[in-house]
Amino acid sequence: MTTTEQKRAAKAFVAKWSGKGYEKGECQEFWNTLLRDVFGIAKPEEWIRYEIHVPTGFIDCYMPKTQVVIEQKGFEKGLDDREAFKQAMMYVGAMSDATPVRFVITCNFKEFWIYDRHDPDLKPLKIKLADLPKEVRKMSFLTEVNEAPVRISHEVTVSKAAGKVVGLLYNALLKKFEERGLPVDEKARKSLNVFCVRTVFCAYAEDAGLFEKDQFVNYLRQFDAAALRDRMLQLFRMLNTAPEKRDPFERDDLKAFPFVSSALFEDMDISVPQFDDNIRTIILDKMSADFDWSEISPTIFGAIFESTLNPEIRHDEGMHYTTPENIHRVIDPLFLDDLKDELETIKKDATPKTRNRKLEEYQKKLGSLTFLDPACGSGNFLTETFVSLRRLENEAIALRQRGQSELDLDGSAIHVKIEQFHGIELQDFAVTVAMSALWIAESQMMTETQEILHKTLQFLPLKSYSHIRHENALRVDWESSLPEGKHFDYIMGNPPFMGKKEQSKSQKSDLMSLVDGVRGAGNLDYVVGWYAKAFPLVSAWGTKGAFVSTNSITQGEQAGAFGELIRNAGVSIDFAWKTFVWNSEATEKAHVHVVIIGFGAYSDRKIGGRIFLSDKQVLTVEQINNYLCEGPLISILSRTTPISQAPLISYGSMPIDDGHLILEKDDVDLILHENPANAELIKEYVGGAEILKGMKRWCLWLKDISPALIRKSAVICERIRLTEEFRKSSSRSQTLTLAKTPALFGEIRQPTTDMLVIPKVSSQRRQYIPIAYVKPSVIVNGSALIVPEATHFHFGVLSSSVHNGWMRAVAGRMKSDYQYSGNIVYNNFPWPMPGDAQKTAVEQSATAILEAREKHQDCSLADMYDPMLMPSELRKAHEANDAAVLAAYGFDKKLSETEIVAKLFEMYVELTKK
Repeated sequence: MTTTEQKRAAKAFVAKWSGKGYEKGECQEFWNTLLRDVFGIAKPEEWIRYEIHVPTGFIDCYMPKTQVVIEQKGFEKGLDDREAFKQAMMYVGAMSDATPVRFVITCNFKEFWIYDRHDPDLKPLKIKLADLPKEVRKMSFLTEVNEAPVRISHEVTVSKAAGKVVGLLYNALLKKFEERGLPVDEKARKSLNVFCVRTVFCAYAEDAGLFEKDQFVNYLRQFDAAALRDRMLQLFRMLNTAPEKRDPFERDDLKAFPFVSSALFEDMDISVPQFDDNIRTIILDKMSADFDWSEISPTIFGAIFESTLNPEIRHDEGMHYTTPENIHRVIDPLFLDDLKDELETIKKDATPKTRNRKLEEYQKKLGSLTFLDPACGSGNFLTETFVSLRRLENEAIALRQRGQSELDLDGSAIHVKIEQFHGIELQDFAVTVAMSALWIAESQMMTETQEILHKTLQFLPLKSYSHIRHENALRVDWESSLPEGKHFDYIMGNPPFMGKKEQSKSQKSDLMSLVDGVRGAGNLDYVVGWYAKAFPLVSAWGTKGAFVSTNSITQGEQAGAFGELIRNAGVSIDFAWKTFVWNSEATEKAHVHVVIIGFGAYSDRKIGGRIFLSDKQVLTVEQINNYLCEGPLISILSRTTPISQAPLISYGSMPIDDGHLILEKDDVDLILHENPANAELIKEYVGGAEILKGMKRWCLWLKDISPALIRKSAVICERIRLTEEFRKSSSRSQTLTLAKTPALFGEIRQPTTDMLVIPKVSSQRRQYIPIAYVKPSVIVNGSALIVPEATHFHFGVLSSSVHNGWMRAVAGRMKSDYQYSGNIVYNNFPWPMPGDAQKTAVEQSATAILEAREKHQDCSLADMYDPMLMPSELRKAHEANDAAVLAAYGFDKKLSETEIVAKLFEMYVELTKK
């Protein structure tokens, strides 16, 4: 069944059932007809069951395949009191586990109220029978397994579709510039972006009831493609003109549009190309007639809309977009959870008068809070926060209205205003999108309030809104948009993601001006600038904040510098999300790994911070440090020698040869074919990848080799010549110097004893970084670290859960993989001071690990240490080694990794004091 056929069938269904419906006699006919005629179920009696007996009564309808329960009421019954829903839930509670229920529908033949039990708020999606033809897609869950009708799921789908429609218009207009050979410069892009935003707003205003029904599309349909451009620009000017200032001789249909008045329509200095029939079709059909803009989510759509920006601009500015799910990971623990709990407490007050007073005070509190997103982009943090507060307020208004029947509330009962929400954004187009998203959010929330109050509230003209500023957030005074004496209650957002190498000179300058004096500040990511701007407001006024950030600021060298910045500011970390994979609603997703850090004044710190490991796993700890672990703030900075008594660690040898001294098997065969005596010049060559994956490579190792022997090989001499050329072509003085000795590796650190080899990069999936012993005859390169003269005791400690837990806490990351550092991880690691018996136990367990590996010589270390494939004897050997190492430290064997790392941090602090 096509969409057109389904809409036609839905219209026939509405015509048949409008104004009637008898609960007992017509329920089955109603639903059978709906399933058969509108949703194409040939035999509805096999899809839906009626009068299902349960211990608490009879379920009117149940659809097993899609897990839908229906409580049917007669036409004369209302659904507002939710009694039908309570009755349905009573039946659901009595159903067996073999009859699962995902969706509950209450229906009275004129409305469908749809509840998704996966929605924690259980807020119904309401569809009127009369609106079924245009809303039919929302009810596809009746016949499509796993199709959710919940508001968020539908808004995501609609908003993504809206983004595609906008993209069609934008690209069609852009093509006109290219056809004329006109430059698509900054002004041209801004003009197209502004035109698209205005067109979308008009389409939304029509569908949301801000304009008259079909007013926008009917006005446009009067004009052909040649005239349409000028008529739309004329309309935009009219929307920004007050009624008393409009030309009395202007067209009546144009003057009939309401006065909108906003920054959205102020600037008319835009360059828009002439339309063709394709552009007219996109605007009139795809954007207007075929699309319902009232269903978009301003939070989601703002991000998708912004994806019409040049992808290069998005990359240069480090812009990434946040999903509603991730926004709530920030705002829920920052303030929303507390506000929800406060409302629940008020609702439990048994005295109506007292409860109503508290509800009104609660609304005033919501309306007094101020919020700032200093990297607001398309405004998704601000819009989602606004919507969340307005939904809390609407619940409070509904409770007040219900609890005091004589109370006649109107629009003045709304306390939460968009004026409470402030933003700073570098891209001017994003500022326009953010303001538009907030207006759309305000319109949608006012519609919900109207349904509660059963009154029509005035929305247009839009109020002037100047709190979203087009500024560089690291240079401007954040509080300058507030009245004197007022301060932000909450600062949140998703600042740009940019490492030290990606920052421009001006960005680096902005950042360094804010973190000057912090040790290691030159390594910090750009996002730290936003923390540095926020911290003074936190310590001075008690403002609380939370930012989504690159996880690298809590790892490796950066974590130490970041910790010093936090300590100097007198700030504490109140909650944190450990590293998770970033999801985005932009068409070009940001594939990064992030953390969320919530912070407040140290003097206001509550005992017991929260560390979120996942949505369901939360640790409550006494204090959170800059590594997002339990413990005090510490600065683990680069150290060239071990802080404890331990062998020295270093990188392997570096060839610096452009690959000419490195050999594959074919190269080795060629050199040996030339002269078998050349075998003396060839050594096995390993790095991190070779150690982990068992790969074989070789190198020319000509240290202490007679030049006469080397000269006999034309192949080797040619490789030496190419190495010399490569080094001579370098702009680095060190490499130019190395051109004098092209037969040798550029940096030689090969020991004469056995050594431990630690890969620099290892998968985050592994519980243990695989470490191997290597003979001095094997050349180790710079993608691994070497520990010469390491005993089995050292191998046992480094292979333990204690050392690996430390590594996970303080090491840097390459994407999500562990990046082992000698100067950060190894040299700062607190080693145990065991007795002889404890040391012997570790040596024995370490030997058992090596012996367990010997039984699987056909496997690489990567295979053996795959968590799903690890041989049982190897796993048991590691578990025994973990126990021995814990005993060497004097740690309880029942300690979790979090508790182990907390104790290691304490040891580190003591060692640094010495």
